[in-house]
Amino acid sequence: MGVPAFFRWLSRKYPSIIVHCLEEKAKEYNGIKIPVDTSKPNPNEVEFDNLYLDMNGIIHPCTHPEDKPAPKNEDEMMVAIFEYIDRLFNIVRPRRVLYMAIDGVAPRAKMNQQRSRRFRASKEGVELAEEKQKMREEVIDRGGYLPPEGIKERFDSNCITPGTEFMDNLAKCLRYYVADRLTNDPGWRNITVFLSDASVPGEGEHKIMDFIRRQRAQPNHDPNTHHCLCGADADLIMLGLATHEPNFTIIREEFKPNKPRPCALCGQIGHEIKDCQGLPREKQGEHDEFADTIPASEQEFIFIRLAVLREYLERELTMASLPFPFDFERSVDDWVFMCFFVGNDFLPHLPSLEIREGAIDRLVGIYKDVVHRTGGYLTENGFVNLERVELIMQAVGVAEDNIFKKRKDDDESFKRRMKEKKKRMKSQQGPSFIPGGQFAPRALGGRDGPMVVQNARHSAYEMRMQGNQRNQEAAQSLRAMIKNGKGAAGASDNMETRGVKRKAEDSDSEPEPEDNVRLWEDGWKQRYYKTKFDVDATDDEFRKKVVKSYVEGLCWVLRYYYQGCASWKWYFPFHYAPFASDFKDIKGMFSDFEKGTKPFKPLEQLMSVFPAASGNFLPTTWRALMTDPESSIIDFYPDDFAIDLNGKKYAWQGVALLPFVDERRLRAALAEVYSDLTPDEVRRNSLGSDVMFVGKSHPLCDFILELYRAESHEGTEIPAEFCHGIQGTLNLDEDPILPDKPVESPIPTLRDIRSSCAIGIKFKDPQFGDGFVFKAVVLSGAKIPNKVLKPGDWEQSNRGPWRPQLGFNPNRQQAHLDQSGFRKLNHHVGRSQGAGHFGHGPPLEGQHRGGQYSSAPPPRNYHQGNYRPPQRDHYPQSQYSRQPPAMTTMHNRFQDSSWDQSMQSQGAAYQQNQQRGRGGGGGGWRGGQQRQGYNSGRGNAFPLPPNRYTWN
Repeated sequence: MGVPAFFRWLSRKYPSIIVHCLEEKAKEYNGIKIPVDTSKPNPNEVEFDNLYLDMNGIIHPCTHPEDKPAPKNEDEMMVAIFEYIDRLFNIVRPRRVLYMAIDGVAPRAKMNQQRSRRFRASKEGVELAEEKQKMREEVIDRGGYLPPEGIKERFDSNCITPGTEFMDNLAKCLRYYVADRLTNDPGWRNITVFLSDASVPGEGEHKIMDFIRRQRAQPNHDPNTHHCLCGADADLIMLGLATHEPNFTIIREEFKPNKPRPCALCGQIGHEIKDCQGLPREKQGEHDEFADTIPASEQEFIFIRLAVLREYLERELTMASLPFPFDFERSVDDWVFMCFFVGNDFLPHLPSLEIREGAIDRLVGIYKDVVHRTGGYLTENGFVNLERVELIMQAVGVAEDNIFKKRKDDDESFKRRMKEKKKRMKSQQGPSFIPGGQFAPRALGGRDGPMVVQNARHSAYEMRMQGNQRNQEAAQSLRAMIKNGKGAAGASDNMETRGVKRKAEDSDSEPEPEDNVRLWEDGWKQRYYKTKFDVDATDDEFRKKVVKSYVEGLCWVLRYYYQGCASWKWYFPFHYAPFASDFKDIKGMFSDFEKGTKPFKPLEQLMSVFPAASGNFLPTTWRALMTDPESSIIDFYPDDFAIDLNGKKYAWQGVALLPFVDERRLRAALAEVYSDLTPDEVRRNSLGSDVMFVGKSHPLCDFILELYRAESHEGTEIPAEFCHGIQGTLNLDEDPILPDKPVESPIPTLRDIRSSCAIGIKFKDPQFGDGFVFKAVVLSGAKIPNKVLKPGDWEQSNRGPWRPQLGFNPNRQQAHLDQSGFRKLNHHVGRSQGAGHFGHGPPLEGQHRGGQYSSAPPPRNYHQGNYRPPQRDHYPQSQYSRQPPAMTTMHNRFQDSSWDQSMQSQGAAYQQNQQRGRGGGGGGWRGGQQRQGYNSGRGNAFPLPPNRYTWN
């Protein structure tokens, strides 16, 4: 589940929860790649016990990536998924459990959101194809050049849904992958691997949470287990907090905005498809060394430390003078519950609560003011006290009118500032013949030093290309006019419009979507219900119906987070949420959910969430129900549908107005075509179970092998002492992976396993009675991690520069070199070790692993010539005023070819410059603006204090 903008808000408000991952890279010697030994200690200086993978967050970027060419076929996609898992395993290095969970059939409440996403994806694909064809015709008519349109089948990401052949093949490939790693990788030797594929019902992250909850309830569970969960969805943070495990960390890709994307028409970077001119790609430099291509860089990862987030929340939620004892764990549960109001995958957010407007801070403030009158906390073990929640909602409702008016004022102020900024930028633009950047003219007598020349040939080349581009565009337009015979007409049109003055709004303003609700004006509630629900505002019964469904949704979501799925059938039957002021007399609106509900089968879910354009993943007779005009459920699959922007700017933020699927009508229609399924389709339409894998050296291997020899067909409990206290029921697999047996590779490019060292068996979590309640508490015997936050972290949470931390050691010192520093190392170190970092040989990256310096590459800012290193907040203040230490090792640094000594000496110089408060833009030993009397304003090298330096 994703909560838009939640992670961005959280990371800005609580920056110390983020830790950058250190990743050890595989080395290559003489063309042979040597993999990383993951059995060695973790370079992040922390040891994890369990690693959980929400696999859908891995499958999507591997099958249709945005920052690199897509895989050519399904086999390449599987290999990409394997490599992605290997990277995560290398970073985290779990010592006990690896749990891989793929999204299975989801609850009905989630299927509505899945349906919206898949219909949108299909519609956007069709619109993109139409736009590409239209733009291609326009560009060619203007005389532009476009590469020939290749015949390539578009990958339909909708196939990443339970029940499709793709997901069935993925499950087979992952079984092979696990067997291969347990056989060949020493880091996997003692790991217990769980695979929950798409045939097991439930969302991936919630299957993981259910596993953790049920293991925590076992008497032999280790309360100090260190969990690490991989996933990009923001709700994983709230799910991790809901476990109340003191050692819980989330790993995810680091989000880097504004990544360059190639034009979908010409494949070049720097413009979108609507701005494509059809210009042929020019030779970039003498040898095309500046080719305009996407830089091939690996995605970096970050850790989110929930233990540190708990420190932040403890300070923020602690309240004094309460009429009842303060319980931090209960207040964390209330905080998680209040986050549901700003958005989730099951309920639309309240109109007055936008996370970008500080809605969570507003809710926390109201909560701390009102909790004295509630008599207790809002939630307990996943159950909601509606009488207390009503007090919170009424307090929000009082402020709704002011919230809407302030939102309008802020929006108008933002538009005004952006318009002024555009005008200011236009007025500051000089004539095109005046160079910019480092070659821009400077005022005489100016004290500012000149900008550092980073690459004169490249900059001069760019200036020439920019000057020639206008001539090329004009020539192409003229050729197109002559070719189409439109020269005279075009000239006459220009003559007619030459004297007409263009309005400023024509170029600066974008068309605003029509907003008929106007929440900032009086009467907003009446207009809202009339426009969104098509009911009169005086219809109180309908409003109570909407509020009742929303209250049920709040109870369902919280139960889903803390106890598991309360009902597979429940869903919110409206596209829009009520207002906070409508939450009146809600205490008796909810009692309990229907018992004994069952999930859909995989093919039934496909019929519920797929548009007709994705019907090729379904059996033929089932597909006909989507397209046949005589079908009894044809209304479930509209060819087109409206998207209500609902006050937003972009279509992806709007509400897809799709009809809700009637479960009874759907099942009645499918009953007539069930008999047409083939045996393979019947197998894919059945619900499966988790599979456990262990290696031959695992204590549980012999126990499982005996079960297969005895051909036991009854469930067998796992002895707790064999598997770190993990318990559950084992059942024989119909097609097992057995030790010393071959395993055939489902991918032609990968070799078969001749003699496997792995064994697999079906696994079922421990079962509990219907009335059992999982306690949301810290377990007895759990050791709370040491405090990480310092007094300065509280003041710097919302302001000041942010310095990333590498690994879990806060005292790790790191240093980077700028371009001149790397050139100097390349010149001196490379003589005896081959080509250096900027040479033609293999890079030196990864050869230095010890000491106090990071092996990460320098930031992108280094290559722009304006980098300034961040100030270190953990240095004592007195260090900034000290004299530089003696540099008696300079002569040895230039003579010794050792990488470690060169890096340390260069890093020491870098730290000296940093401690003086200088920037690193000048590189090496020369700087930009000097400070504190060091030749201020001249840009020269540092002076030589007597008897302080030894220069050779």
